[in-house]
This record gives sequence, structure tokens and C-alpha cells, in this order.
Amino acid sequence: MKQGIIQALLLGIYITLVGLFIWNANHILGPINNFSGPILFLLLFSTSALICGLIVFYKPYKLFMNGKKTEALRVVIATTVGLFIMLLLVLSGILFLKF
Repeated sequence: MKQGIIQALLLGIYITLVGLFIWNANHILGPINNFSGPILFLLLFSTSALICGLIVFYKPYKLFMNGKKTEALRVVIATTVGLFIMLLLVLSGILFLKF
């Protein structure tokens, strides 16, 4: 359970950093008016998917390969629950700030 919470927090931090970069990309990089914008986005998206996959599945993979299948599944479920709780917190924060 602890490992899943840690992974969810790391993923939340990573997502926040990528979100901040995307939000400020125009200020950081300047306007992008050619094909390099979509290329940069797709590279960021692909790299981000790989990093997220590693954060979520590396430890469960090691556990699974060491024969600890139940523990590996518990880590994945705990990470999923942690991410879902973060999603609810962010959504409730957004809704609270709107009203």
C-alpha cells in the first residue's frame, strides 16, 4: 500500500511538472508556427507515457518476476486508487475555485 501511494505521488508530481511546462510552453519556447510544434508535442507525449509507465509498473514488474504476484497487483491497485483520489481532489479544487 505504501509503495502504491509513493508511486501515485511521484506520478502526480511528474504530471504537475509536465502540465506546468505545457501551460507555459508559449512563454518558454515562443510561438511555434511550423511543424515542429506537433513534433514536440508528440515527443513529449510519447516520452511522458514511457516515464509514467515506468513509475507505475517498474516495482510491480520486479515483484511479479520474483513470484510475488499478489503483492504486485496490490501495488498497482494502490497506485490506481491514489491517482483516483488525486483526480477527485483536483476536480473538487477546480469546482471550489469556480464558485
